[in-house]
Amino acid sequence: MQPNLHTAYTSTTQVGSSHKVLRNTYALLALSMIPTIFGAVIGTNMSFAFMAGSPIMSSLLMLAVLYGLMFAIEKNRNSSMGVVLMMVFTLFMGLLLGPLLQVALSLKNGAQLVMMAGGATSVVFFAMAGIATTTKRDLSGLGRFLTVGAIVLMVAVVANIFLQLPALQLTLAAAFALFSSLMILWQVKMIVDGGETNYISAALTIYIGIYNLFTSLLQLFMAFGGDRD
Repeated sequence: MQPNLHTAYTSTTQVGSSHKVLRNTYALLALSMIPTIFGAVIGTNMSFAFMAGSPIMSSLLMLAVLYGLMFAIEKNRNSSMGVVLMMVFTLFMGLLLGPLLQVALSLKNGAQLVMMAGGATSVVFFAMAGIATTTKRDLSGLGRFLTVGAIVLMVAVVANIFLQLPALQLTLAAAFALFSSLMILWQVKMIVDGGETNYISAALTIYIGIYNLFTSLLQLFMAFGGDRD
């Protein structure tokens, strides 16, 4: 029996391509943390009093800007402009961390909670990425679950903009932590299996997962471990 050299070559090429996409995705993610941190530093020292006058309209405007930037990134994902827009997006996301970090740092153990949230986020990310790169299971079906979950969560987020219920906010934080972990797992697995071939789109999805995971964990740590005395 003659070996199927074409099949072997195709398989090797796909593996090489997946590794390249994964490497570029991680590189863009690392680069994206620079404007995020820069934006967070600025946001922490900003006054967001202008949002207090109309919190509902401000929140809806923020969501519109975020989704507009995400749409623009996806539209330009095959050009260098996509990377530039990604940097703008992550800078803006860093700025939006300002109010949460201000509340966290007002606590006696706020700096510790921020570091704990960052450390836990890193542990979860590397764990999910490790599982995704080693497991042989087909996780493509997870995408449908995440799609439905994203819709449900966004409806709940918009609802809580109007309701402002602390209990619902904590429930959302826990749900987002789980959802974001699964999204990181699914996206990395998609890259490894060759289902995602664009590193800008992949980096955007994973970045959002990391961001939501960090903010969710920080909110939970503040609620259950914040020292307000």
